[in-house]
Amino acid sequence: MSDPSGVLHLRNLGLREYGPTWRAMQAFTEQRDEATPDELWLLQHHPVYTLGLNGDIRHMIRTTDIPVVKTDRGGQITYHGPGQLIAYVLVDLRRKNLGVRGLVSALENAVIGLLEQYGIVAKARRDAPGVYVDDRKIASLGLRVRKGCSYHGLSLNVSSDLSPFYAINPCGYPGLEVTSLTALGVAVQPHEVAAPLTVEIMQTLNYERVIPARG
Repeated sequence: MSDPSGVLHLRNLGLREYGPTWRAMQAFTEQRDEATPDELWLLQHHPVYTLGLNGDIRHMIRTTDIPVVKTDRGGQITYHGPGQLIAYVLVDLRRKNLGVRGLVSALENAVIGLLEQYGIVAKARRDAPGVYVDDRKIASLGLRVRKGCSYHGLSLNVSSDLSPFYAINPCGYPGLEVTSLTALGVAVQPHEVAAPLTVEIMQTLNYERVIPARG
């Protein structure tokens, strides 16, 4: 059997509801074994607020019609919606010899590298995972590890409507401002960002090739 550690299987899932996608990630992680290749799921979500495992609902500072889902990732409350590119990373951390902090750093560096391609200088913050441009958050991270394997991942604001963020303290930080690629003057859509982000993730996580997932 060939070594799966250098191969990343890619799924482009389009626009999806949050709940069924979350359950699919859980099922994939529960059923995988040491021979299962890692997967990267790229998608957008219908509007939803998600609250991390130990999240505080008091960070929802204004009621809206957007549903709130309590999920099993780390972190506080955030918003997902059309125009935001989601990258779920289903990685065998033991096989990659990675800890959670190493995976977070790799994903942050992938986004930083992507933004650099568009002439945007971004940085990570040790005290608050994610990627920032001039102290405005452009990408959020939240992960779960089960059986030594990760799921959930990152969300990058590409052409998002940012107004739903005004109803929350993003990621639990009162007054934290958010931004997007289009707000920074880069007129792109999530599908245009998907390929370069995949390449950046492939490089930061040391995969040799990316192939479409089957099934």
